[in-house]
Amino acid sequence: MPKKEVLFMSNIKFPLGQTVATRGVLDLLNDNEIFKLLTRHSAGDWGDLCYEDKNLNNSSLSSGEGRLFSAYNTLKGKVWVITEYDRSVTTILLPNEY
Repeated sequence: MPKKEVLFMSNIKFPLGQTVATRGVLDLLNDNEIFKLLTRHSAGDWGDLCYEDKNLNNSSLSSGEGRLFSAYNTLKGKVWVITEYDRSVTTILLPNEY
């Protein structure tokens, strides 16, 4: 019997709000892959960003103001995750869908 992976969201640093994914992401990634990226994002793992962008996210997180942006290089391509400034919506999308 195949081993089933169980994921738990821990170390959540901010609410994701309503979570939406674009058609491109839904066509590219399975639910488990999407969940992993959302888990990393909500834990403050900003992925493959430069030092300055990570610091901007950390400042936005500390102040509770400003959007939060993550970029992840997956085996299937680059994926972005953006949480709006008011934490009402998080969108997972491909860079060409921005």
